[in-house]
This record gives sequence, C-alpha cells and structure tokens, in this order.
Amino acid sequence: CETIEFRDVSARSILPVLRDISRREDVEYEPEALEAIAESNSGDLRGAVNDLQALAEANERLTAEAVVTGDRDRTTGIFDFLDALIKEEDAEGALRASYDADETPDDLINWIEDNVPKDFHGVELADAYDSLANADRWLGRVRATQDYSYWRYASDAMTAGVAAARREPKSGWTRYGPPSYWSKLGRSRGTRDKRDYVAQHIAEVGGMSMASARNDVMPFLSAMTHHCRNRELTVTMAARYDLEAEHVAFVTGSGEDTDKVQGIVADAAELRDEEAVSHAEGAFEGATRTTGEPETGDGSDDEASADPTDTEGEGDQHQDAGDDSAADDSQSGLGDFC
Repeated sequence: CETIEFRDVSARSILPVLRDISRREDVEYEPEALEAIAESNSGDLRGAVNDLQALAEANERLTAEAVVTGDRDRTTGIFDFLDALIKEEDAEGALRASYDADETPDDLINWIEDNVPKDFHGVELADAYDSLANADRWLGRVRATQDYSYWRYASDAMTAGVAAARREPKSGWTRYGPPSYWSKLGRSRGTRDKRDYVAQHIAEVGGMSMASARNDVMPFLSAMTHHCRNRELTVTMAARYDLEAEHVAFVTGSGEDTDKVQGIVADAAELRDEEAVSHAEGAFEGATRTTGEPETGDGSDDEASADPTDTEGEGDQHQDAGDDSAADDSQSGLGDFC
C-alpha cells in the first residue's frame, strides 16, 4: 500500500477560495478582511469558510475591523457542542456554535438525533424531530444533486430548529454518546465480510455461485457444526474451506477466542498440511516413460471391430452422467468434507 501524506492548507491557498465564495454569494468585502480570515485559519479551510459565513451574515460589508476571529480555538468538541445546543444556546447561538463543531452536517445530524432524546421529552422532542426531519430532506437533496450549498439549510434546521424546540431550561450533566447507528453499521459490515469470505471459499471449492453457497450450503453447515459439537466435522470444514478462527466462529456460533475454536483452527491447519504432503508424494507417479519405448497398437483392431451397440451403451452412460451433473449444485459443497 502507498502512504499518502495530508498537509494543512496554507493561507495562500485559502485566500483564493474565500474570494471565489464571496463573488458567488455577492458578498462585498475588503481584500484585507479576507486576508485576515485566511491568516487566522491557516491550515483549516473549513474554519475559514465558517468564519466567512458568520461574518457575512452579521455585516453588510466585510471589513478588516469586522474580522475578530483572532487566535480562537478553531474547533469545539462535539460533546461541548451538544451541551450548548440542547441545554444552553438559543437558535442563533446554536447555529453559530455549529460553525466550530468539527463535524460535517451528515455526521452532525446523527449525533443530534441520538442524543436529543436524553434531555428533550414530549412536545419538545416532537418539535426537535420535526426539525431533524427537515434537515434530513435537505441532506437528501445534497446527495441527489451534489450541490453542497444545501448544507446551510440542513445546518439551520438541525441546530437552530432543535434549539428553538426547547421549552424549558435544561441543567445537570448528561452522558452523551456517539450515534448507535455507527456501531450497528460497523458490526453489520464486519458480519457481511465474514459471511462473504466463507461463501466465496465454499463457492470456489464446490464450483457454485456465491449466492448458492450463502443461501443453500451455509445454513446446513451452521446446523451440522453448531457450537462445534461435531468436532471432527468442524475441523474438516475449516480445513476444506481454509477458514480462520473468526470464520469458524461465524459459522458455528461459538466464541472466536474460545479454546475449542482455537483448537479446531490448529487441527485444521495440520490436516491441510497432511493433505498437501499426501498429494505431493504421488504427484509424479506414472509421469515418466522409458526413452525410445515404442507405442504399441495392441488391441486397436479389437477396439475398431467392437460391436457398434457398445457405442450406444456408452452414449447412455454419458447421458446418465450428464443428468447427474445437471442436478442442483446447491448441496455439492456439503459432500466436499463430509
């Protein structure tokens, strides 16, 4: 793999971006004002854009005197932001606090959605969720059109809208946490990866599609090796399909770190080594012929004069074999190790 180095954006690179945004949004500005914003946010393009937006909303014309960002801390911790949004700030203050939260609107809405029910209840919560639903619609437009100017409307709804839903003061300490959706997504992704790994190896060995391996073979494997009760069968399965501990645990439902799963994986590795040696010993048998030994044609006349009805018999045998091979391959993987 190749290591890619990411570097801070210099003030010289930020300044043209600020000019372009100001022209597109018809913001009047003094060159010194944009230079001051770029310098104070050197290395942080997102912070510079947020400062430009905040100053443009508060002033009809950007002047150097209006730029008061100074040497502020450019980012606010997400938990401090949630505390301000849900308990302290009014609608305008919540929107301004979001400028310093180091999260995109796509991520920020998940944080707010999961944590606002910890302090809001009843009508407050219903109104807050109405604002979050509106924000989600704007984010959907961003994904559909790739027009990121809609982010501003999403941010307004998820911050100012939620803060405006507060009916009474909130106090005390609340244990906020990351969105549960993220942990669920991570767990489901890991499960899918294990499932697809096992299905791919079954498909390769059994000569079938991954869909057949997933839907037809894996359920039988799980039932027959449930909790590794049939240890010999489980070892054979792990050896046949080259499964590691995490994959054996996935199929059998046993814990990955348990002694029985670790022992099965170790025994499967030994079994694979024994099979490799066994196959290697006979690899060259019958592969040599005495130099100069003529090929004999004995029996060729007999074969040529064979009863033509034998050919028909052979044809019947081939037909029977073809019928057998055309059978449903969904179970073929089960006989590979049983």
